[in-house]
Amino acid sequence: MNRRLNVCRFRAGISALALGAALIVSIAPAAHATPGIKVQEGAANDGPIKYTVKMTSKTYGNQQETRTIRSGQTDDFTWQSAAPGGAQAVPDDCPGASSLARNAEGAAVKQVQIRFASVVAENGSANVQLSFQARAPSGTSKVMVNGKALQCPVEQRLSQIVRFTMPTTGGSKTVTLSDGTQLTVSATRK
Repeated sequence: MNRRLNVCRFRAGISALALGAALIVSIAPAAHATPGIKVQEGAANDGPIKYTVKMTSKTYGNQQETRTIRSGQTDDFTWQSAAPGGAQAVPDDCPGASSLARNAEGAAVKQVQIRFASVVAENGSANVQLSFQARAPSGTSKVMVNGKALQCPVEQRLSQIVRFTMPTTGGSKTVTLSDGTQLTVSATRK
């Protein structure tokens, strides 16, 4: 009888062990499952976007530049053009000569520096921050340096940051700066 009881206990133990193993096998995959993937409609918001920046300005001239960046990136570019009336020499002794915008020959030039940053929202529109730094010679003034009369250029300067929202599917946005300079930005997905 003891022998029969031990066999029954042994079989019950094996059955419980098999049931436990079956439960572990059926639960284990669920514990290690990866989360579902969220599929978004349309183009990815971090994909490359082609931006064209066009400037129309009485002071700084007309320029255009097309650049391609991704959401969250910053892009810097510079426009340089001749001063009105041609090259204007800048004597090295002029006060502030080292801070003037000059070309390789040392002549005063018009210069615009743009820093363009864009973050694309879930709805596909871009939140843009554009930093505009510009300078242009605007005539000369007579300056006495060490008893010597110099004709030194006078610069007009503008520094402004603008923020705006715009579409990235072929639309454009025009902003007017404090001096009347207009910047038109258009965007298309690459």
